[in-house]
Amino acid sequence: MWLIHRAEERGRTGAKWLKSAHSFSFGEYYNPEAVSFGPLRVINEDVVAPQSGFPMHPHKDMEIITYILSGALEHRDSMGNGSVIRAGDVQYMCAGTGVRHSEWNPSVDTPVHLLQIWVLPPQNALPPSYDQRHFADVAKLNCWCLLVAPDREDALVVHQNFRLYASILDQAAELGYQPTTARRLYLHVVQGVVQVGDLLLSAGDAISGSEGLSVIATQSAELLLFDLP
Repeated sequence: MWLIHRAEERGRTGAKWLKSAHSFSFGEYYNPEAVSFGPLRVINEDVVAPQSGFPMHPHKDMEIITYILSGALEHRDSMGNGSVIRAGDVQYMCAGTGVRHSEWNPSVDTPVHLLQIWVLPPQNALPPSYDQRHFADVAKLNCWCLLVAPDREDALVVHQNFRLYASILDQAAELGYQPTTARRLYLHVVQGVVQVGDLLLSAGDAISGSEGLSVIATQSAELLLFDLP
């Protein structure tokens, strides 16, 4: 049985330069019924205005994944990393014992649209680390493209025992997923419209549960699927 999380039920915060939608409790938004799903702690959909962003700030004991939908985001951190990530790029940072970083939209005229995901690590005080990869749209087309895993060379490597997949579905395409063991599944619709059983899901909607699923795209769509302990 699937639990439905509608886009309009997400928490909303922001500022003149930032619009955020929170799938789980975050900052000033608190929903006791949406604190986490297993180790999945945060899914924030952010739109950051040009020449704006988050100044240097700390993180600790969290695995942080940034998925860029459009625009560009400049990252700098206390480990000495500096990069600009764009659509198709996925960034990973293990905050571990502590790290500081900044995120800035360097464009003078284009907002950056992104999803930021936080996952609790299996233990605290891990060494901080950073990585990023580009995943072309063609690699996601009508299939599950593995972005993040604890044990795969073709994905960003994380400490937690979870996997994150992305898919871009053509209209009428169908895609299934069956976990091999007892797992938690969380499906987030990035854009488009899909059907899972009798459920019609649009951009920002999500479902969570523990059974296999079959997705049909009623129009072209982009999805993220979390396979969690």
